[in-house]
Amino acid sequence: MARNDPAVLKQVTVSLPFGIGSASWEADPTERNAAWELYVELVTRVAVQSLSPDTGTLREAMNSLYTLFGSTREILRKAGPDVGASRDSVGGIAIAVLNNGLRPFLSKWHPLLQEWEETKAAGVSVQTHEKAWEQEVQLRSELESLRQDLEQYANSLADIAGVKH
Repeated sequence: MARNDPAVLKQVTVSLPFGIGSASWEADPTERNAAWELYVELVTRVAVQSLSPDTGTLREAMNSLYTLFGSTREILRKAGPDVGASRDSVGGIAIAVLNNGLRPFLSKWHPLLQEWEETKAAGVSVQTHEKAWEQEVQLRSELESLRQDLEQYANSLADIAGVKH
């Protein structure tokens, strides 16, 4: 059978962020397809792209991260139960990334940023207002740390999907 034959089970071992650890199993075609879809969602967003201090806004980054919940849920629902929910499955890994990585970050920073946004005066740009926030540098630093973890997750998804990265 050819390397890209979807009927071939692919032995994968991945190292994951957010305290998830490593996992090893044979990924079936359903898991490989779900991993590919999750990978595409990640690498086409701010999630794994650096946000330099002079570009973009923190709100855009937060919104992009938040949408990963909906897209991940949709991909897992579409893939069905064969994608798994155990620690050694694409479904289980995706759920752990949401619950152990994204949720704590967004739960901490979303309300703090929202509170600051509510103090913006008329006529002040969003970027200027964000730059004036005393927690802006810390949020950008933690966002970069999260980005690095999500990049590790994306690389693991690429390995599961069998794509070069």
